[in-house]
Amino acid sequence: MLGNYPIDVVLLAMDLAAAKVFYADKIGLRVLNESPGSVTFQCGGDTQLVVTKSSVGTRDEQTQAAFRVADVRAEVSELRGRGVKIEDYDMPGLQTQDGIADIGFAWMAWFIDPGKNCVGMMQIKNLRE
Repeated sequence: MLGNYPIDVVLLAMDLAAAKVFYADKIGLRVLNESPGSVTFQCGGDTQLVVTKSSVGTRDEQTQAAFRVADVRAEVSELRGRGVKIEDYDMPGLQTQDGIADIGFAWMAWFIDPGKNCVGMMQIKNLRE
């Protein structure tokens, strides 16, 4: 069954070179493999992020992938230190404070990559607190 296997996230980018620099240098992911059409990065455990060359990019403004992190505030601080812009939202049902939103079961923050993909970082709350 598929529930027994890791899943890899695939994002689109019109400028694959810019995506490679962003994810390797700013986000800090290790490049596993690259070809003219894609770059594969190592993430936690046995997961990977694949960015593929696209002629149309993405038009979806919603979260397309999210890293599960132990401390979202520390990750936000680290990424800001690397020059990554953390998104701020102030709309009905979603407000951030210093780039972090309380979404009920988790705290979450987002950044936009060079391919206009919205990527999140999510810290699951201890629901017994």
